Amino acid sequence: MPVLSDAKFRALKPKERPYKQADFDGLFVLVNPGGPKLWRFKYRWAGKEKLVSFGKCPDLSLKQARDKRDKARKMLTEGRDPSFERKKEQATMEAEQRATFSKLADALLEK
Repeated sequence: MPVLSDAKFRALKPKERPYKQADFDGLFVLVNPGGPKLWRFKYRWAGKEKLVSFGKCPDLSLKQARDKRDKARKMLTEGRDPSFERKKEQATMEAEQRATFSKLADALLEK
C-alpha cells in the first residue's frame, strides 16, 4: 500500500541533512538540503543490495517513479538486473550518438 501521496510528497521540505521518505516496494525519495529531490529504487541482486536512480523532481512525478519501479521489479522477476540493463541502454545510446557524429563528419568531408 502506498505510503506517499502527492500532497505528502509536495510537503517534503529539505532539512539540515539528507533524508529518505519511503513509498513502498523499494521506491523512496531522497530529499537533499538545498538540492533536488531524487527518486531511487533499492533492491537485492545476487545477494547484494543495489540502488538505481530514476530521476529528480519535479521532472519525474510520483506516478512516473512508480511506473519505473514497476518496470524494474518486472526485470527482476525476469532474471535481469535493472542497473545493468540501464547501463547497457546508456552505452548503446552513446555508441549511436558517436556513430551519428561520425557519419556527419564523413558526409561533410566528402563534400
